[in-house]
Amino acid sequence: MSHQEPFGARLRHAMDTRGPLCVGIDPHASLLAAWGLDDDIKGLETFTRTVVEALGDQVAVFKPQAAFFERFGSRGVAVLERAVAELRAAGGLVVMDAKRGDIGSTMAAYAEAFLHPDAPLFSDALTVSPYLGYESLRPAVDLARESGSGLFVLALTSNPEGAEVQRAERADGRTIGATMLGHLARENAEAAPMGSFGAVVGATLGDLSSFDLDINGPLLAPGIGAQGATPADLPRVFGAAVRNVVPNVSRGVLKAGPDAGALRAAAARFADEVRQAVGG
Repeated sequence: MSHQEPFGARLRHAMDTRGPLCVGIDPHASLLAAWGLDDDIKGLETFTRTVVEALGDQVAVFKPQAAFFERFGSRGVAVLERAVAELRAAGGLVVMDAKRGDIGSTMAAYAEAFLHPDAPLFSDALTVSPYLGYESLRPAVDLARESGSGLFVLALTSNPEGAEVQRAERADGRTIGATMLGHLARENAEAAPMGSFGAVVGATLGDLSSFDLDINGPLLAPGIGAQGATPADLPRVFGAAVRNVVPNVSRGVLKAGPDAGALRAAAARFADEVRQAVGG
């Protein structure tokens, strides 16, 4: 089924050529208002089209948050479908932030919705939740491998509530978060230049030296910009794994809109700051 080279290889190339940055596309009501747009389907369409046209040929990775499109029903999902197709046509990689997680045939259906090449929402990667047990994700892992797509598994998230699950210890003394990282390292074994199965690890978490982040795969790092982390924080948080970090900035870039030139300048500034911080 594979119609493209593996996601990890495409991601490495995109970050090396366009800069190590992921821009989140999060059209929540307050951001639409800041752009002078109404919180309706027309506002959503205008916002999304502006971001796609301004940044599609510049930024390496885009992370649309599915919920902000789904809240408008089928017309919102149609806007998302067009955005995904247009971003990919412009050379950007799309990580669909849907955080799907289920079991059996339902997990397989979620995977088909985003990772099958014939699906209207076919994306380069999908965020997934492993907290029904890592192996519950197997249908998504298998389909991603077949289609040349990738996954980002929630491992050490930046929200305070996450710690009660992710930092909990198993009977063998390992935390749940560390266990998820270990599973991903096995999925990525021997992949070059980088595996396709990544982890979501918050950039706001401080010292993570007690976790082995060397999973030979990407680390999607939300929290840069409005949430308080800066590109300069990345080496301290991620240590030797910093070159595989995909820093996500949403409001930090999007607040520069609706002017296309200002959006492009903001994205370029963040990408340059990250490149300088990680030595890439």
